[in-house]
Amino acid sequence: MPLTEPGTVPTALADDATWWRSAVIYQVYVRSFADSDGDGTGDLRGVRSRLGYLRELGIDALWFNPWYPSPFADGGYDVADYRDIHPAFGTLEDAELLISEAAQLGIRTIIDIVPNHVSSEHAWFQEALAAGPGSPERERFWFHPGKGPNGDEMPTGWVSNFQGDTWTRTRNADGTPGEWYLHLFTPEQPDLNWNHPDVRAEHEDILRFWFDRGVAGVRIDSAGLLIKDPELSEVPEVVAPGQHPTEDRDEVHDVYRSWRRIADSYEGTRVLVGEVWVPDAERFAAYLRPDEMHTAFNFDFMSRPWDAAALRTSIDLMLAAHAPVGAPSTWVLSNHDVTRPVTRYGREDSSFAFATKRFGTPTDLDLGRRRARAAALLTAALPGSLYLYQGDELGLPEVELPREVLEDPMHFRSGGVDPGRDGCRVPLPWRGAEPPFGFSPADPAAGVTAAAPWLPQPAEWAALTVQAQEADPSSMLWLYRQALRIRKREQALGDGPMTWLPSEPTALVFQRGDDLVNVTNLGPAPLALPDHDRILLASAPLVDGMLPPDSTAWLHRLA
Repeated sequence: MPLTEPGTVPTALADDATWWRSAVIYQVYVRSFADSDGDGTGDLRGVRSRLGYLRELGIDALWFNPWYPSPFADGGYDVADYRDIHPAFGTLEDAELLISEAAQLGIRTIIDIVPNHVSSEHAWFQEALAAGPGSPERERFWFHPGKGPNGDEMPTGWVSNFQGDTWTRTRNADGTPGEWYLHLFTPEQPDLNWNHPDVRAEHEDILRFWFDRGVAGVRIDSAGLLIKDPELSEVPEVVAPGQHPTEDRDEVHDVYRSWRRIADSYEGTRVLVGEVWVPDAERFAAYLRPDEMHTAFNFDFMSRPWDAAALRTSIDLMLAAHAPVGAPSTWVLSNHDVTRPVTRYGREDSSFAFATKRFGTPTDLDLGRRRARAAALLTAALPGSLYLYQGDELGLPEVELPREVLEDPMHFRSGGVDPGRDGCRVPLPWRGAEPPFGFSPADPAAGVTAAAPWLPQPAEWAALTVQAQEADPSSMLWLYRQALRIRKREQALGDGPMTWLPSEPTALVFQRGDDLVNVTNLGPAPLALPDHDRILLASAPLVDGMLPPDSTAWLHRLA
C-alpha cells in the first residue's frame, strides 16, 4: 500500500500547477548514482542518502530510469514487472519512502514507463510462448508466421533500432520451428500489440499504480513506436507522414489522450514527458497538444555541433515547433544514451549521432570542458524546462571502457565497432582519492571494503569528486549550483519569451525578460560584451573586459 493517501501530493508540491514549464529535472540512473550496501550497484537507499546534495544543487524534480525488476538485457529497459522494484535497487517501500522524502524537500519524482515492449521474462510473454500459435495470449504481442515455403523467412525486413533483425523465431512444444515475434530492440524485448485492449488497460492501471504512490509524472520511452501497421508493410523508399509501418503512426495519439485524462484526474499536476524522435516539427508538436503530453525531449539541440549557426537554427526550430500548441521546450545536453558533453565538445566533430560512435575517437578534454561550461549556462538561459543528466554537473567525461566489461547491447549488435552507451553510465565519484570514490560505503580502518563498482571508474576522477569540487569555486559543480540558484531567483529565466539581439555570427546573444542577457561566444576570438551594469555569472573569467572563446556570460542591464 502507498505510504500516503493514494492520489495526494504533499502540500509543498500541490500549489504550483505549472511547475513543469520551468522545472530543472535531474536524471538519475540508479545503478550508477550511489550504492548504500557495498555491492557495487547503486540503489534507492543510496539516492535517499544523497537527497541533501540534490536539494543543494537546486533541482526541482528527479527523473529515474527504469527501477523495475529486469534481466538487464538493455539496462533495465526490458521490464519484467511494473509494480515492483529491482531487488538490486531495493523494495517498493524504498521507492515510496524516496518519493515521500524527496517531496518533503520540494523535489518531485518522475519515473520511466517503457510501453513499446516488455522483457522476454515478463509473465505475459512467458504465457504467450507456452500457449502456442493462435492463442489469446499471443495476441498481446506481434507473433506471426514466417514467409517462404517453410516459414523460414522473417515476416518483414524491418531493421532494429539496435541494428540487426527485428524478428526472432520461436520453437513449438514438439521442437519444430514456430512463429516469429517482433522486437524493434533486442530479442529480449518483445513488442506489445497496442491494438489489443489488454495492453491499453494494463498500462493505464500501471499509471494509476504509480500516481497513487505520489509520482509527479512519467517519462514515456520510445513514445512514437507503439502502433504498428497490422498489414506488416515494408518501409517505403519515401515515407508519407504517419505512414511508416512502425514509427509515428497517427493512432498513437489516442493512447496519450487516454493517459492525459488519467493524469489530469489526480490532485496536483501529473505530467507526461515523451521521448519523441520525430524529425518533422509539425508532427513532433502534435504529441504536445493540450490533451496529450505536457512536454517532450528536445533531441535536436543535443545532437548539434558546437557551432553558433547550428545551435541557433535548432533553438529557433524548437521554439517554433512548440509555439502553436503552447508547450514549453525542453533543453538537455546529454542523457544515459549520449556521449557526455565534456568529451563530445572536445572532438573535431562535436555533433552526436549513434551511427558514428566508434572506439578511439580523439578529444581535447580541456576544450570540451570549456565548451561544456559555456553550454551549461546557455541551456539554463533558454526558455522552458532544463534536464540535467547525473554527473554532468561534475564535468565527468565519457569513459572508454575495456571491451570485456561492456554490457550494452548496442555494442554487441554493432559487431563490436560501437563502444555503446556504458561509457556515460560509469558510477559517480563522491569523495576520496581512489575508486570507488565513495560510491560504495567502505571503511578501510575498520576492515570494511566495498565491492568494485559494476563499471570501473578512472583513477583520474579523484579530481572530479563532489568533495573535491565543493572546495573549488572554479569547479563545474560550483558553476551549476550558482546557475541554478540564479535561474530560480530571476523570474525572466525558465518559461517565457526570448528575444534575439544583434551579435557577431559566431555568438548567441539573446534577452530574457526586461534585463537579463545571455552572451555565448562560440568564435575563435574574445567578444566585446553589450552594455550592462553587472555580470550575474560567467563560465570563464573575462579577458580585458571581453568574453573569451567558448564561454557564456549572463548579464544584467538596466531595462
